[in-house]
Amino acid sequence: MRNWKDPSYLRTGTPRQQLAYTTLQRLGILTALHDFDPVLAGTIPLDIDISSSDLDVLCAVSAAKVPSFLQLLNAHYAHLPEFALGQKPINDRASVVCRFRYADFEIEIFGQDCPTEAQHAFRHMVVEDLVLQAGGGAWRTAVCQLKVQGLKTEPAFATLLQLRGNAYEALLELEGKSIEEVRAWLSNLPPPLDVG
Repeated sequence: MRNWKDPSYLRTGTPRQQLAYTTLQRLGILTALHDFDPVLAGTIPLDIDISSSDLDVLCAVSAAKVPSFLQLLNAHYAHLPEFALGQKPINDRASVVCRFRYADFEIEIFGQDCPTEAQHAFRHMVVEDLVLQAGGGAWRTAVCQLKVQGLKTEPAFATLLQLRGNAYEALLELEGKSIEEVRAWLSNLPPPLDVG
């Protein structure tokens, strides 16, 4: 499995991944948020992004550190266009959500009192990466087609995987499975490009 916490893979990735890396470097996000174990999650690391995809940076923020996290976000990013900062419960945990725009990207910094690798967005990314590895290019293309048609990432995967119920929870049914187990799962499904 790729070390998602080391963003160096972006430097030599797709043009969009390289642009994401340059953007993160210019903003100094990973350095500024170093104490909060930041990791880029979402569609750009997986190369299933579309033109409207944003940069999602996950952070581990204990309850005691929320005030300093808010202060840091305000100090570094409040001057940028469309800056918004708020707190709300997500997945039954207190969370901080910060959004702003910089150059070609909308950026979201998400902080939760939970290790980054235990956050839903990270766990979904790991499962989605496994499905893409097992399914190959046809799966990547099919997911992108559904996203262009308006589906969010997790519902797109859940549709293709024929998972029932809440897509965000159902996707985690594949968590911890081997690539062989996922290939076996996919072999029982119709070809992904039949979704058109």
